[in-house]
Amino acid sequence: MLIKGYDDGPLVAGESLLARPGFWSNYLMAICGDGMSAVRPVPEWFGDDGADTDALSETLFDPERWPVFRVPAADGPGAVVIYRNLVGDYGIDYLLTHPGRSYAKQIASWEGDLSGTGLTWPELVRIADNPSPAAEGVEDTAARLLLILPLLDDLDLPEAASARLSAALTTVGAPRDTVANTAGHLLPHLMKRSWHDPTWGSPLSGS
Repeated sequence: MLIKGYDDGPLVAGESLLARPGFWSNYLMAICGDGMSAVRPVPEWFGDDGADTDALSETLFDPERWPVFRVPAADGPGAVVIYRNLVGDYGIDYLLTHPGRSYAKQIASWEGDLSGTGLTWPELVRIADNPSPAAEGVEDTAARLLLILPLLDDLDLPEAASARLSAALTTVGAPRDTVANTAGHLLPHLMKRSWHDPTWGSPLSGS
């Protein structure tokens, strides 16, 4: 697989992994806490078990095959999520695509925390709710939102954000009786490290 604007490794389509047990705990569990909380996140928060999570991590973190998750949009910017499985330099890279531009631009990376430029909640929702059936990638709006959730950079979330996140987690298999608690761990951690300045230009502007 080739992604114009990203030439760092052996990229492979990863969308089929979204349905595998253990994916969402691998992807989101690290966001649930900062190591200081007395409550330790567990795979069961996402409907997984430890064995599934460990087994899938071997695929997700394979240095010979870097999974790519494409989140194309029918109208406006889309996103690409790439597991950067360099030995000694592991991370997850986030790219944006823009209509009329032939290449993707990296805006952020996750390496224990996010570095780079994030997006506001309305920008995340706009991408999640605008799938492109004509392009290869993830079409399910719940999975789309969760894939780009680590980009959240917004201290002023609407009241509906927690309910929307809970609904997305339930859709991908999180238990209904604990999903509100899971969302309650995800959002505060993301907001705590937010650095968004409303005077800054959004990366969605294409600048």
